[in-house]
Amino acid sequence: MTHHQPPAPGHEVWITRNASVQFARQSSFVFRVISVCPQPTYPGWVWLTGYQLDGQGQAVARREIYVRLAGLRRVPRSDARLRS
Repeated sequence: MTHHQPPAPGHEVWITRNASVQFARQSSFVFRVISVCPQPTYPGWVWLTGYQLDGQGQAVARREIYVRLAGLRRVPRSDARLRS
């Protein structure tokens, strides 16, 4: 995933304050993408629908979030079950 390419459904990404100011006051979390809104927004931003995951990789909340692509970091497959 580059800074200009949104994650694909099934990808897991870290959501931190770098993704959006809306996450500045909460702990970072892993988000499993289920869809990416195709509608254009501001350049470099995207609406994602997916699941917030707990440390064991279980979905704890379905969410729709508006994030800055440059602030997303993909969770490597090897780390997918080693979340903090």
